[in-house]
Formats: sequence, structure tokens, C-alpha cells
Amino acid sequence: MTQIKPPQEASAAQEHSPPRPRASSESAGQVSGPSLGRMVGVDLARALAVFGMYIVHIAPMTSASGSVGSWVYFLAEGRSSALFATLAGFSLMLIAGRREPKTGLAGRQAKARIAIRAVILLALGTVLAMEYGDIIILAYYGVYFLLALLLVRLSARTLALIAAGIAIVMPQLAFVLKMWLSDSVQQSINAYDPLERLSTVGVLDLLLTGLYPTITWMTFVIAGMALARLDLSAVAVQRRLAALGAGLIVGAYGLSMLLAGTDAVWSSGGGGGPSSGSGPKSMGSGSGPGSMGSGSGGPELSASDLLGAVAHTGTTFDTLGCVGAAILVIVASMVAMDRLPRVRRLAKPVIAVGTMSLTAYVGHFLAQSAWPASGSGTTTSWVPVLMYILGAIVFAAIWSRFFRRGPLEYLLNSTTKVANRVR
Repeated sequence: MTQIKPPQEASAAQEHSPPRPRASSESAGQVSGPSLGRMVGVDLARALAVFGMYIVHIAPMTSASGSVGSWVYFLAEGRSSALFATLAGFSLMLIAGRREPKTGLAGRQAKARIAIRAVILLALGTVLAMEYGDIIILAYYGVYFLLALLLVRLSARTLALIAAGIAIVMPQLAFVLKMWLSDSVQQSINAYDPLERLSTVGVLDLLLTGLYPTITWMTFVIAGMALARLDLSAVAVQRRLAALGAGLIVGAYGLSMLLAGTDAVWSSGGGGGPSSGSGPKSMGSGSGPGSMGSGSGGPELSASDLLGAVAHTGTTFDTLGCVGAAILVIVASMVAMDRLPRVRRLAKPVIAVGTMSLTAYVGHFLAQSAWPASGSGTTTSWVPVLMYILGAIVFAAIWSRFFRRGPLEYLLNSTTKVANRVR
């Protein structure tokens, strides 16, 4: 079965050094049959997250109100990156021990592997942010992973409670902290931050003011960790998770619309959703394709906006809705791969993208640098998005026939082997 790694880590996210779908996962054990389908399902979910990121980063600037294109963009915006982060948490538990935490020497080596991955992703994300700005999620993953080390021994119930608590409390705390941190205070902090000088994405951005701030996005990582601790082979668990995901989506977005109106869900920072007159927002106009600048962190919020659920605002309703969507995608992917062998065979090229999601994620930024005309806002056609998706599928399918891991996944895995020296 597949060994899952985030971009990502997502991630993502997301350990990013998985083998081909037919290889065994070190953490999932030597289990055949349905377990294989479930782990391949995680790779499928990761591939869908990759494609969602492509849509958000490369989609045309405008789209007719209520069109298929505007709906596809709306579904991908925010939710694809949240899915990455949730899968990253799931993948961390494959390293640390999925159903039961590893202990003793194995536990120490697992934590060392996670820590090494965190440092590598932080460094890689910083380098990429020098060109592409705050939209790069990899440095954030590094921070998520370091904090997750404190939680890898907890039970599914405890992890779920922590994730829920963060989703409910932290958006409000983040709002207060951002109000307290005036521009002059932020500039004073950033003046002593080497990451800020290197990439304009500093510690303050990673923790609070960036596009994927740790203070609220740890919800997704911890939710993924909780999912990994469950017996996902049990039909009853699958049904409860599906009901939970659907309930979070309906409850979060429905209550947000009830309290703040439909615009609180459909509108987006620089564009619109399916029911608005404007199309998807541009990726930005910074130093490279997708540059969001320092501390962009989505739309500026007022107190009343905390009742909204617009993508990347980090409100409680936005966070809970994204968690629900991530749960549904992960469970649906696992069930489909487990119970629909014909679909699974047809989806093998797509699954291959999920096994090398770090390569696919970084690759689409590099491709946009080589062919900037395909960037968001420069075309009204969705053909570039489809070409990027097709290109990723073809590359992953061919590469996986000859190599166990993707290019970047191989480098990451080789580097983290030093953890085996821990005693």
C-alpha cells in the first residue's frame, strides 16, 4: 500500500516521500486487501488537493456568474489547501504510529524524521517564497510539523477535541492579536526577523498574519492526526465520519449565511463566488506568479466578518466548513478505492500524482515561471489549468513506472534517513 507523505508535506502538505501505490507503507503494517484501498485513497485525495491548488493558482481572472467555472473555483479556493493540511496531519501519524504511537527507539526516530522534514520544508518554503511570496505553503508546514510533535501520542478523541477548540477559539484570538499589532509593531518585529528579510514571509506571517497562519491552520493538521488514529476500515466509522463532514459543511456555511447573509460565504477577497458577479481573484502581482506579498493573509476582517465563512479568512465558520469538506473528500476517496476496483484501476495515473504531491506542487510554480502566460489573470481560458493537470498526471504515471518515489520525495526521504542514527 502507499506510504503517504504531505506537501506538502502538505500536505501538502503530507510526508512527501511515498513509494508507488503497490509499495508497502512502513507505518500501516503488512496488511493487504481493504487496507491497501484505504491508503491508496489517501493518495487520491492528495491528488485532488493538488489539482485544486492548480485551479486556484492558474484559473482565469474572470468567469460568468453561476457558471461551472465559478463553482469549480469556489469549491477549490481555501478548501484544497485545507485538505492538504489535513492530509499532512494524517501522514504524520503514519510516521509516528497510526493506530498506536510508536515508543522507545522507534518513537524517538519517528519524531526525529518529523523534525527533519519540518526543517527541510521550512527552508524549501522560504527559498520558494523569495520568488512566489506568501502563497507558498511549505514553510508553514514546517511550523505545523514542529508543533505537531507535541501531540503525536494523543488519542483520536483528545486530538479531535483540541482541533475543535482551536477552530472555535483561535480565530477570535487571531483577530484580537492582529488588531493589537499595528503596522509599526509589525515592522519592529520584522526588522529583527531573518526570514522576513530573506523572503518577506517571516515568523509573524507564519504564526499569525500569513495566508496559512499556524494559529488557525493547526486545526486541519490536528484533525488529520485524529482521523489517522481511527479504524477507517470499519463501516460504522466511515458512516460517522461522512455524517460529521456533511454536518460541519451544512452547519458552518448554513449558520454563517443565517447570521451574516449569503455574501458572507460566497464572496471572496478579490473576486467572487458562484453567485457573485466577479470572477476568481488573481494570485497577486508580486515578484513571481502567485506572489501574495508579506502578511497578505487574505481579506482584512472587521468584527462582523468573524461571522462569515469566506475562504482564507480563517474564521470559525470558514475553518469548520473546510474541515468538513476535507473529511468528506478523504473518506469518499478511501471508500471508492476500497470498494470500486474498476475505478481504482482507472484512477492509477491520478493516484500517482498523490504519491509525489510535493513534486507536483513545486513543479507547477516552476512551470509558471517558465511559461508566465499561463498564470492567473492573463487568460480567460481554462485550458491552461487542464493542461497543468494533464501534465502532472502524465509525468507522475511515467515516473512511477520506473521509480519508487517522486524526485523531491526521493531527496526528502534520503535526507531524513539520518534519523535512523538516533538512539
